[in-house]
Parts: sequence; structure tokens; C-alpha cells
Amino acid sequence: MLDLDRFQSIIGIRWHNQSLLKEALTHSSYVNEYPHALSNERLEFLGDALLGLVLGQQLYSDYPDMAEGELTRCRSMLVRGNTLAKIANSIGLGNVLYLGKGEEKSGGRRKSANLAGAMEALVASLLLDQGWEIACSFILRILKPEIERLRHEMDTDYKSLLQLETQSLYKYTPFYRITDTTGPDHDRHFTAEVLVNNTVMAQGYGHSKKLAEADAARLALEKMSNGCDIFTD
Repeated sequence: MLDLDRFQSIIGIRWHNQSLLKEALTHSSYVNEYPHALSNERLEFLGDALLGLVLGQQLYSDYPDMAEGELTRCRSMLVRGNTLAKIANSIGLGNVLYLGKGEEKSGGRRKSANLAGAMEALVASLLLDQGWEIACSFILRILKPEIERLRHEMDTDYKSLLQLETQSLYKYTPFYRITDTTGPDHDRHFTAEVLVNNTVMAQGYGHSKKLAEADAARLALEKMSNGCDIFTD
């Protein structure tokens, strides 16, 4: 028996309409075996739109100078399946899914697609059950770790960090060059390379030269953190 009472205690919200909660947790494989049940697929559709709106509004407020394309990229990072599955795991959502026997045996409670879909359905059911303010507050609360991680990444000066690393390891200062510019004036896309001693370390992208260079520096640091020697790899 699934312990929905415990699950609701963990997340700090109790649904007025428990049938809506159960629908949000019901995978299509369960409906195949119990035709009277309702799958969470329609709620997934609504939840996907809801998450995009709530997180888009938050990003719009947090980054008033960010271009439209970069806002879209950041929002995509927050609503992508892997991120939602990670949040779903953190609240134990997989433990309360209604799955068919075959899906249960194949490890359906741990599948990212199932967890992400159920996460979308869960927030949609909360919207229908208790309204915009509570649903919005819940979304921002459970996604707070990911939002804070994104803020940290946006605030990190990757170019300065890379310069410190390369000067320490190689005694060289990074050099950046823009290698490509595409798109109309209102939605430009830039490609930047970062080089050390004429060796290309990484290539980055962004909706401004600054963002493209920062992305290149970030990828170069990531490469170095994985133990790659830029002059041999």
C-alpha cells in the first residue's frame, strides 16, 4: 500500500482532493492493468506549461539584463527531465507512483522519464487543487537548490578563474577570439574559443560575446577539472 499520507507530510502539503493526487502519480502502465484509473499524462501536459511559466517569470525577475535566448537556455536547464527527476528523487516521488507490474519489475520507480513526468503532473494537480499561489510557491521551494546552483554559475567569473588556473599551471594567460556570429541583430548567437599558447582549450556559445567567452572558460575549467592536459589531449 502506497503511503500517500507520509509523502504529503514530507513535502509539507496535503491535497484537498486526494483523487487528483492519485491521478498525478498514476503511470500509463497502471491504467493498462486497471482501466478504471486515470493516467497522469494530461496533468503532465499542464505541469510542463506551469513549470515553464513559473520558472520563466523567476528568471526574468532575477536577470533583468539577460537576453531572450539566454533566458530560454536557463529555463531549459531547470525544466529538463534530468533536473526534474533529481528533484523527484529528493522528495521520494518514485516511492508513491502507481505502476503496472511490468513497469515495476523493470525498475520504473527509478526511471528518469517516469519521475520527471510525475513531477510535472504533481505540480499541475496542486494548481488545480489549491490554486496559483500555492503551486507557484511549491515549485520555487522544491526547485530552490537548482535555482541557487544556476545563480551561482551565472555569478561565477569563469574567465578570472581560468586565468588563475592557466597562469599557475602553464604560466600563460588565456586569449579569447570570436569565431562565428549568426542570427538577426535582435537575437545574435556568438561562438568563442579560448586559447592558451595558441592551443584551443574549449569553444563556447552565448547571446553576447561576453557570455560566449564565459561559456568557453567554463568548459575549459571543466576539462581541466577532469584531468585533461590541454597540450596533449
